[in-house]
Amino acid sequence: MSNTLPTATLGRTGLEVTRLGFGAGHRRAMTDAEMDAQLNAVLDAGINFIDTANDYGNSEEMIGRYLRHRRDEYILATKCGCHPDGHIWTRENLFRGLHESLARMRVDYVDLMQLHNPTVADCEQGDLAQALQDMRAQGKVRWIGMSTTLPHLPTYLGWDVFDAYQIPYSALERDHENWLTKTAQAGAGNIIRGGVALGKPGVGIGSLDRWQAFSNAGLNELRQPDESDTAFVLRYTLTHPHAHTIIVGTTNPAHLAENAQAIQAGPLSAEVYAEAKQRLDRIGVTPA
Repeated sequence: MSNTLPTATLGRTGLEVTRLGFGAGHRRAMTDAEMDAQLNAVLDAGINFIDTANDYGNSEEMIGRYLRHRRDEYILATKCGCHPDGHIWTRENLFRGLHESLARMRVDYVDLMQLHNPTVADCEQGDLAQALQDMRAQGKVRWIGMSTTLPHLPTYLGWDVFDAYQIPYSALERDHENWLTKTAQAGAGNIIRGGVALGKPGVGIGSLDRWQAFSNAGLNELRQPDESDTAFVLRYTLTHPHAHTIIVGTTNPAHLAENAQAIQAGPLSAEVYAEAKQRLDRIGVTPA
């Protein structure tokens, strides 16, 4: 497999990220050998953006153990606010998580630190944006971001504080489709989660309701003969010009290869993209 993947600039960070990223929150137990092989296969596939979180099991430790020797090959993003007892939205807990994450991943800084889905009220009460800015001032993080959804996104965007947003989006979950353009116009980078709708039922852990929409819209009629349903959905996500990087997690090497091949195949044609949107509109899968 060629390791040349298209890239995009992640907003005002200036970071050149591959449009396929890797979500490192693995959902099945893996041996050390499997984790070593998987993480290195991600970089071998040409992916240069890895996203994890303080509460993704042993993900950060595995990155520190198996990718430390290749640190100059990838952009590293993690999240804070996590705690063994759930999320705790205080400055103290954010910094606790930061220092724990740095130690686990064996790094002095992370490229992007993101808040892990707080509400606006949580953020205001804990003065969380200021805590992230202080992390950056201390040189512990290069850029700051927010993992969020509607209805909170517009408020955060209005603050003009965060350099990047992590937002769920795919053909089968279009709520944020127009907001990706608004965040990009404001100068922020967009990191897409759920870009393949969490995988096809029976293959991954996808939502049956979402994938029923795929069938109801007849999207299978629009894909290439040798293209899987998930590859088509991934290419739909890729076609959005402001989907800067699409993080997809998998523990299956074949799925990793297929995802890279889908990105290399490029965006959908203008005609297919427009037809897919029209079909989704007709069954009520529309932007918010």
